[in-house]
Amino acid sequence: MARNVLKPFAVAMGGVVHAFKTQRHMRFHLYAVIVSILIGLLINLSVREMVVLLFMISLVVVAEMFNSAIEAVVDLVQPTYHPLAKFAKDMAAGAVLITTMTALVVGLMLFLGDGRWEEISLIIAAQDPQIRLAPRLLLGFFVLFALVVIGKGLGRKGQVFKGGLVSGHAAFGFFLAGVVIFVSKNLAVSLMAIFLAAMVAQARWEARIHSVFELSLGATLGGLLAVVLFAI
Repeated sequence: MARNVLKPFAVAMGGVVHAFKTQRHMRFHLYAVIVSILIGLLINLSVREMVVLLFMISLVVVAEMFNSAIEAVVDLVQPTYHPLAKFAKDMAAGAVLITTMTALVVGLMLFLGDGRWEEISLIIAAQDPQIRLAPRLLLGFFVLFALVVIGKGLGRKGQVFKGGLVSGHAAFGFFLAGVVIFVSKNLAVSLMAIFLAAMVAQARWEARIHSVFELSLGATLGGLLAVVLFAI
């Protein structure tokens, strides 16, 4: 009797373990879960804030598992290319994207807190209108895109959006991490930004799209540009 009761739980846990072993995005989300919880404990989030954080994290993990399940079923039913199969996969991936972006926004709001948001607003408002955050951020995107394209052109492999001498994903990831560090001036948020950028780079390495050297070049390029635009 006890074995029958525990069997569904064991099957469900087997699904979680299988997803963790076979889906790199699932591993990324689970790593982010651990880091988010540790940061929440470090900055003493209230019980209500921790509940909100855990709820958003669980939504992301559940969405990723549904996405993986839908992809598996579609591949089983339609192993060859079909527009409807592509549509189903794209919709599932879009659901994960929306859930993840919402969770990131909620997480940043929780980690920064009301006082920190007000402080950042005052800092931005006190700056010269010509060098406020948004223009510098847009300038950084354009400059970094140009530098990445030039860097990829210097190599002998890859395309603008995949592969190449400089990893664009690592460059933009560490550029945004640098922006978060210099604007928020919050240790917990800064560590989370660096962790997310590192996970983006790790995913590109795991997919064998870039080497460690190419990822390091991209990360260095993005980090230096953030220093130039937001720290000097």
